[in-house]
Amino acid sequence: MKIIHVITRFILGGAQENTLYTVEGQRAMGHDVTLVTGPTLGPEGELLERAKRSGAKIIVEPHLVRAIHPWHDARAYGRLKKLFREMRPDVVHTHSSKAGILGRLAAHKAHVPAVIHTIHGLAFHPFQNALVNRLYIALERRCAKVSDRIISVADAMTEQALAAGIGRREQFRTIYSGLEVETFLRDYDRDAARKRFGLSPDDLVIGKVARLSDLKGHEFLFDAFETVAKEEPCAKLLLIGDGWRRAEYESRVAKSGLAHRVVFAGLIPPDRVPEAIHAMDILVHTSLREGLARVLPQALISGVPVITYDVDGAREVVENDVTGVLLPPKEVPGLSAAILRLLRDAPLRSRLAAAGRERLTPLFDHRRMVRLITETYEEVLAAKKS
Repeated sequence: MKIIHVITRFILGGAQENTLYTVEGQRAMGHDVTLVTGPTLGPEGELLERAKRSGAKIIVEPHLVRAIHPWHDARAYGRLKKLFREMRPDVVHTHSSKAGILGRLAAHKAHVPAVIHTIHGLAFHPFQNALVNRLYIALERRCAKVSDRIISVADAMTEQALAAGIGRREQFRTIYSGLEVETFLRDYDRDAARKRFGLSPDDLVIGKVARLSDLKGHEFLFDAFETVAKEEPCAKLLLIGDGWRRAEYESRVAKSGLAHRVVFAGLIPPDRVPEAIHAMDILVHTSLREGLARVLPQALISGVPVITYDVDGAREVVENDVTGVLLPPKEVPGLSAAILRLLRDAPLRSRLAAAGRERLTPLFDHRRMVRLITETYEEVLAAKKS
């Protein structure tokens, strides 16, 4: 098959890793794969160099930008339509909302046989301007009409889309976002990993892996940690990730007098993330908006228990007191209590993580994801030929 994947930007992120593994896996199957991406800008890293090593053709479309911009959007739409007509792919598979809107409309106009979209996270949400939400919902409804299949990374994404009047249930298929599970199952030298982050073997390490940006919920973790730090003198906070709010967060931590107990590790290469997770005793995820945060299965497969806010697809991998702890969004006292409970109960941490590893390892293997996605293409193409 000739396949074109379209995504807005190829930063370090869950949607991008999902797309990267799909591109690599389909190339390994012998398919002709092209990746079209917008420019990768800002402090959030990039995955483009690894994508190039897969042998896929890479096209950087300068007008495919994340923010709504009528002039750039019109240019990107026209250039994508021209590209699809020239390349004549069997499948166009779009990722992320902006690329999903422009890419699907362009693919439909170019008469691409199979138009597929993955919802990694919906563009409309309660924390956004109501007018912007209405615009995105209207555009997603329009694009669903020209989509042959819509892949969701969590059942929650399907239900939210359908509740907003987007698509028909038979269009949707949940395929969990794949991981290189072997890297998280590997045994790491925990003390050596901690040493690299300036942590000691006796520290009780609470970790978070997320961009330092809006809606990732670091402020709730900082509030909770002030309580935890008073009661557990060995507790330390390890933050993996970077973003535009870093200086603000560093200042906040300094003012609280806890700078010596919080490590801002910044961006690290993706292949070091498993080692970083293995340095943690608990992983905490306080984001207010996710499709299904990849770091939750990453931590559990690594043998690290998780505490997460119950948003979007979180409950599909974290069952309360079975594989982790689920809390209401923005909850701070309960977050402090849950952290202290797990820090003080090593057998409980081991039990939760072991249950998570057993359940999630097969579900999140990237080879399973690539196989199911590729089978979806084949089903659509076969139905159109019959």
